[in-house]
Amino acid sequence: MDFNTGRFMICTTPNHPLGHPMARAGWLLLAAAACGSAHAAETEGCPTRTELPPTVNFRVDNDLFGGQDQDEGYTNGVQLSLVSPNLKNYTDDPCLPRMARLVNRYLTWIQPEGFDQQNMVFTLGQEIYTPADYTRKDLIEDDRPYAAALLVGFGYNARKGDSLRTTLLKLGWVGPSARGEEVQNAVHSVLGDDKFEGWNNQLRDEPVFMLQHERMHRYAWGQGKWTWDAITHAGGALGNYKTFVNGGAELRFGRYLPDDFGSTPLRPAGENTAPRSQTEPGGVFRIHGFLTADGRWVGRDITLDGNTWKDSHSVDKRRYVAYAGYGVAVMKGRWKFALARYYSTREFDGQDEPPVFGSFTVSYAL
Repeated sequence: MDFNTGRFMICTTPNHPLGHPMARAGWLLLAAAACGSAHAAETEGCPTRTELPPTVNFRVDNDLFGGQDQDEGYTNGVQLSLVSPNLKNYTDDPCLPRMARLVNRYLTWIQPEGFDQQNMVFTLGQEIYTPADYTRKDLIEDDRPYAAALLVGFGYNARKGDSLRTTLLKLGWVGPSARGEEVQNAVHSVLGDDKFEGWNNQLRDEPVFMLQHERMHRYAWGQGKWTWDAITHAGGALGNYKTFVNGGAELRFGRYLPDDFGSTPLRPAGENTAPRSQTEPGGVFRIHGFLTADGRWVGRDITLDGNTWKDSHSVDKRRYVAYAGYGVAVMKGRWKFALARYYSTREFDGQDEPPVFGSFTVSYAL
């Protein structure tokens, strides 16, 4: 990306992991939105309403951050997201690129109304899941399936005071077309790691969707530079990709805490992507730590249950799963860096070790 022009530059070859038509289409969709948003933000029709300008986030999740012998389960994930400034509405606001306004006319049924502040988040991400034994080429019946997902997301955040509603629609593909094998092999080649040999047993191609909704409330304590806050959340998701009901909380302490609804990337309105109602002196140095926990009842997880309409490998998932994590975020000027580590209870019967993975996020305000 050229930060002077706000343009993304994408170059792929036919054999590149992103050279698949679906992958190219997804990246071009996000790049077009980013270019349009950067241009819209520079026009007189898009005033600065709060301290949240258009922002690009890039996040990497990897189980190797969890320690040795952790290259299994949710083994790798990447997500590129574009956060809009605060909006008057989702269909006519000049702060959104024309393509986004056009798409939003067909998604009015999930867009909130009657709130003080609202914004929109575009995402494009890939998730990769593998069993523990990378050497076996045969089907490992008692371990999770090989699976990869390529997902495009449209998120809508709406704030009133210290309460937030967020709705996220994800559309995409699970199976070989998501290019999990190619991406993992490319990364392992760069790192000099062994390749996983069982990708021939991965889930078959299937279009997927997930509609997720959460409601959050923020409680803040203290005055001055160093303060505390806590954010509670409750919600759920419905779709053939994942279906669940969840609830939990996040606790933060730090210097000049952002007036938003959480820093953890596990939340659909996390990573400082929600609308803010206050501003701080420009360029002030901020740092805070956070603890987060989430519990959920899982109705469906295609990466464990297998394909919906086709025969495929599957395992017996556990209905009740808990997640916990901790991390630190640093912000200065247009930049933000966040590092976190997450722990989960076992997700299916017979799983050898509880999952552990780390996450690193870098953000830049356009």
